[in-house]
Amino acid sequence: MITLSHAISKVIVDEYGEHEFLRRLADPLWFQAFGCVLGFDWHSSGVTTVVTGVLKQSLKEDVQGISIAGGKGKKSTATKNDIPRLAEKHYNLSSAKIDNLLYASKMAAKIDNATVQDGYSLYHHVILFDEEGNWTVVQQGMNPHDRMARRYHWISDNVKSFVSEPHTGIISKCKIPNTLNMTSIDSEENKKICVELATGSINNLKSSIYKIASTNNRKEEKTLDGWIMTDNLDSEYKVNNNNNKNNDCLTEHYEMPRRLDWNVFRRAYDVQPQNYEQLVSISGVGPAAIRALSLIGEIIFGTKASWQDPVKYNFAHGGKDGVPYPIARKTYDKSINYLSSAIEGAEIERDQRIRSLKKLAKFTARMFIQD
Repeated sequence: MITLSHAISKVIVDEYGEHEFLRRLADPLWFQAFGCVLGFDWHSSGVTTVVTGVLKQSLKEDVQGISIAGGKGKKSTATKNDIPRLAEKHYNLSSAKIDNLLYASKMAAKIDNATVQDGYSLYHHVILFDEEGNWTVVQQGMNPHDRMARRYHWISDNVKSFVSEPHTGIISKCKIPNTLNMTSIDSEENKKICVELATGSINNLKSSIYKIASTNNRKEEKTLDGWIMTDNLDSEYKVNNNNNKNNDCLTEHYEMPRRLDWNVFRRAYDVQPQNYEQLVSISGVGPAAIRALSLIGEIIFGTKASWQDPVKYNFAHGGKDGVPYPIARKTYDKSINYLSSAIEGAEIERDQRIRSLKKLAKFTARMFIQD
């Protein structure tokens, strides 16, 4: 796998440049196909850790011109040390570009852990970058209840703002109902209110939180959760759950977090962030604070946040279910041909080349099996 990934990546970089290889890794479908060619099942969550682990051994700065930092578990937090070391050793990047890489690594992880509350906790994070400071992030989260994983892809080209539609794609087995998504453009007004709340009176903030929490705990009254559930849930989800006698799962996502660290809100007040990205970047502002501010904005001030799971097959090719749009077959075929030509041009043995092409063909066929 190391030999093959080295050969394929070298062909791509030689023909199209380092930046193009970063773009390819930022495409969830191409990444999956690449992993399949290297020898992994096309649907396995292990593709993420194995492919990035293999790339960490096969990419050479003097050959491909790309460095990779991070990894699984504790290695995912090593980027803060790895990035400066690799950037200075191999590329002599300026301090400003190194700071940008560190910020990108930190924010990509924080966004997918805190502002996209889909039930998946990150346990794997890598960032790849070239001599120009272009970068791609690939990270994966695990749902502790069903032990399923989903992968998040980012690239510097697409990120105008870390808190507004920043992903190139998120690949997962299914959509999660009632996912708080503060990166959605539909959450823009809610984000503005969140900043106003965080920079305003702490006492007013406490009062609003206690008001929501106490209302939710009054069993004799109709709770705000119930009202919002009826008002906001999309009709399709209501229909699909009409036979579910226990509707607790439909309302609990509107509950205020049980524990809040008020020192975090005091820190935010002292910093006085000017926008939502600055607010999220403050140390300690995590899922609970993000959720609390969003719920106050929605329930008390009426500025709704998005509760739609942002997972999608990918932006480049669409999805079989038509989300975000049907697969563009010509675009898809172009991507597969691109990978095929890289395999054909790689400096590997003929039998290894044939096996790789057969794996790619099998992967391609599976993508278009009708459910």
